[in-house]
Amino acid sequence: MRELLQQLIIDAMTVSVPSYTRRDAHVPTVPGKALAVIGMRRSGKTTFLWQCLAERLAEGVPRDSLLYLNFEDERLSDLQVTDLQWIVEDYYRIVPHLREQAKVTFFFDEIQVVNGWETFARRLMDTEKVDLFLTGSSARLLSREVATAMRGRAMEVLIHPFSFREVLRHAGVEPKDPSSLWSKSLRTELDNRLRNYLVAGGFPESQGVSLRDRRDLLRTYVDVAILRDVIERHGISNPIPLRWLQRHLLASPASRFSIQKFYDTLRSQGVRVGKDTLYTYLDYLEDTFLVRLVPQHSASERKRATSPRKAYPVDPGLIPVYEHAGRANIGKALETAILIELERRGYEVFFVNTREGYEIDFLAQSPEGHWLLMQICADLSNASTREREIRALLSGCSEYPHATPLLITLDAIPPQPGLPQQLKWQSAVGWLLG
Repeated sequence: MRELLQQLIIDAMTVSVPSYTRRDAHVPTVPGKALAVIGMRRSGKTTFLWQCLAERLAEGVPRDSLLYLNFEDERLSDLQVTDLQWIVEDYYRIVPHLREQAKVTFFFDEIQVVNGWETFARRLMDTEKVDLFLTGSSARLLSREVATAMRGRAMEVLIHPFSFREVLRHAGVEPKDPSSLWSKSLRTELDNRLRNYLVAGGFPESQGVSLRDRRDLLRTYVDVAILRDVIERHGISNPIPLRWLQRHLLASPASRFSIQKFYDTLRSQGVRVGKDTLYTYLDYLEDTFLVRLVPQHSASERKRATSPRKAYPVDPGLIPVYEHAGRANIGKALETAILIELERRGYEVFFVNTREGYEIDFLAQSPEGHWLLMQICADLSNASTREREIRALLSGCSEYPHATPLLITLDAIPPQPGLPQQLKWQSAVGWLLG
């Protein structure tokens, strides 16, 4: 094993950086913290590690001070936590001039396959001059577990599937100019590409593949996440209600979800499960990053915790895979894309029920404390739809005067006739590329 590790280290210090599409993830810059790269399976965490390595190279950091190792190499299947110290010793045996003289960076991919890796990582940070990047499947390196395992020594870097901007970048058509300089033809192209993104989604491996292959691929991602990250990890002996829950959430995007109602539905179908178990399953699905849950905004923590939440898939491309009613669902897909983009930008997100009984899609607070009151609509051409959306947003304005009221539509043409003066409008393309 030690000879194998020595060879892997030598190979890793000389291998060229693979090509990649640059991601726009936020990377914390707090000294003395490891960075745990987390997110849904197949969303691009490994590629992001290579991006971080390449950025350090571009800044002039010597190549031999950057070490990337993937612990899912089948030759390392018998690796024990006590063996991990060999990596440190043999690395510094190759580059002794770097020990205690310069900071090095270790990129440990899928480190969770080694039981007890947490103690090694903490000791490494305490005893060596090292920056540490860690990734792992959501099965054993969930966000809440990183904080516990590393005892406050790690911060998270959240990687979702490609955003709309990253999809354009991946295809080589990311606009460089601000929207005010876009030509009519470019606006039309971007509008068409957004509509395709809302159907195809942003998982990197699914870009450009056929509809049939994409659906099979995305279904495989979900099945693997359910099997490995939930069923095997938590020892679930009766996965039937879990599968019902997963399919229901993915087939009903941007909808309110009540455990009580879902429990009653399962009972009517003869599926036996406890309500507490369903609450636990819901937490598991969110921990795998497969679904994102948005609570209702309330000053009362108790009401916020007990009210139904709205559930969204982590990527709009999952919606047509599980929605079998024949609906286009473009509005729900747009709402999903906006939510995930808000999460990428670090917003804390809620939905709102006004005192007048209107629902507003999102109330979002930025890390800087700015509030947005957002209503998302694919099409305002219908007069009743237009009236409903504007009425709800105006109702929210009176309750949240500190928030900027924003109406986002898929249509790139401003609503006609114009909106009430206190409301702002932006096209979905403009906001997603903002």
